[in-house]
Amino acid sequence: MTKLNDRFSTVMLTTALVIVALMYLFPIIWLLLSSLKPGSELFSYPLNILPENPTIDGYIYSWATMAFIKYFANTLIVAIVTTLLTVLASATCGFALAKYNYKWLQVFFICMLATTMLPTEVIMTPTFSVILELGLYDSLAGLIIPSINTATGIFMFRQYFITVPNDLIESARIDGANEGRIFFNLMLPIAKPVVITLAIFSFQWRWNDYIWPLIVLSDPNKYTVQIALRSIVGADNIDWVLLLSSSIISLVPMILIFIVFQRYIMDTSATSGLKG
Repeated sequence: MTKLNDRFSTVMLTTALVIVALMYLFPIIWLLLSSLKPGSELFSYPLNILPENPTIDGYIYSWATMAFIKYFANTLIVAIVTTLLTVLASATCGFALAKYNYKWLQVFFICMLATTMLPTEVIMTPTFSVILELGLYDSLAGLIIPSINTATGIFMFRQYFITVPNDLIESARIDGANEGRIFFNLMLPIAKPVVITLAIFSFQWRWNDYIWPLIVLSDPNKYTVQIALRSIVGADNIDWVLLLSSSIISLVPMILIFIVFQRYIMDTSATSGLKG
């Protein structure tokens, strides 16, 4: 009877997961299939999910029309630089919060977590004022600097470093290692799974960021991919063929990043520096 109940539970959970997965995949599949339709089929009635005359002309038209190389370069600069600085800042702060016993650090940690309850829109106005005062308006630096610190990344590293035995750090100190060497040569390599995970998340956040670049950038030559896609939408009409194919092209780097690095997300071993 117990085996029957376990099998029934497994079947029900698997079915529920498949349904949820299909709900997430359906819009993406529709977008992909729609990008293969000629313009005459996009709004035909009744609507068909599968294209009757599939074509890649939309992609050729999109690549020839949009300056993707320029937009990709701008977005890659912002995403890569921000990701590197975010990982470094989050790791150092997380290490301090996890391994240094100062009461004010715990107060700082609580205050930092409290900021996660604030909507992003609340802090945009003061952040924009700072960017203006620093002369960073309409520059890629204006996109990068405000995005470096993230409470999520600091929390991830803090929780991970807490699981690392203090004996490992004390042994390194006895061997003469200073705090910087302990961090870069010991703690950071141990936290490789968190580094990879946060790097993927940070890259995704910056690649898909829309509101902040829309506020900071005004020069079309500095547009990121998402702002460039928004520029396709006109006041009176929308070139749907261009928008759909361009949207798919903009997803390709993120898909490649995830495929390459996804195996590191579950690869955790906080005690990898210990010998039995």
